[in-house]
Amino acid sequence: MHPTDRRTVRRRHLIYYLRVWQVDQNIPIGHVVDINTGGLMLISEKAVPTGEEMQLEIRLPDPQGELKPVSFTAICRWSDRDINSAFYDSGFEFIDKSPDAMKTVQAMIQEYGFMD
Repeated sequence: MHPTDRRTVRRRHLIYYLRVWQVDQNIPIGHVVDINTGGLMLISEKAVPTGEEMQLEIRLPDPQGELKPVSFTAICRWSDRDINSAFYDSGFEFIDKSPDAMKTVQAMIQEYGFMD
């Protein structure tokens, strides 16, 4: 957990490291480490610029095996080296906290989260 952590909702670890894409460049920027309705932490090979608002996407398989994009806008609040110095951890805050967006995040946690 980041030393300046002030979140009030506990982050949930997922059973998969879901890939996160930067939509405007159509490139993967990392994998989800943990998530809650306020934001997510991802691990990546490059540092993410802090303070930058980004359009991101997670592509989830539907029941037929097709990938369904889940798009969201988030701002990178911090980015530091991971304990494994080959990687970076970055904390993102969701910008769109509409009921529909939060329902999607809750469904993702329900489907892919560890039962703890």
